[in-house]
Amino acid sequence: MRQNKVYSALGLATRAGKTESGEFATEKAVKSGKASLAVVAEDASENTKKMFANMCAYYKVPYIIYGTKGELGHAIGKEYRASLAVTDAGFAKMIRQQLPSEEIGGNEEV
Repeated sequence: MRQNKVYSALGLATRAGKTESGEFATEKAVKSGKASLAVVAEDASENTKKMFANMCAYYKVPYIIYGTKGELGHAIGKEYRASLAVTDAGFAKMIRQQLPSEEIGGNEEV
């Protein structure tokens, strides 16, 4: 049930124009300070997961490893997505509230 709420929130954020998807766009959003939350797929490569974990820690952006590439892509109405950034603090907070705090990495204060 909670899983559906996370995907629903990602879909709402996308329809509101508050997400950036794809590795390059997510990286740009994190580095520019626009990202309030980064989401990386569980089946993304270890290199991708490590890169986003390090980048989010450095730029103090919370991140989660959640879902598969197919599920993330489907939630935002696109093809497979290994990563995406939520650029709105309200949507990021809504998503974070659906997850146990131990699943969230990076900076806890947003």
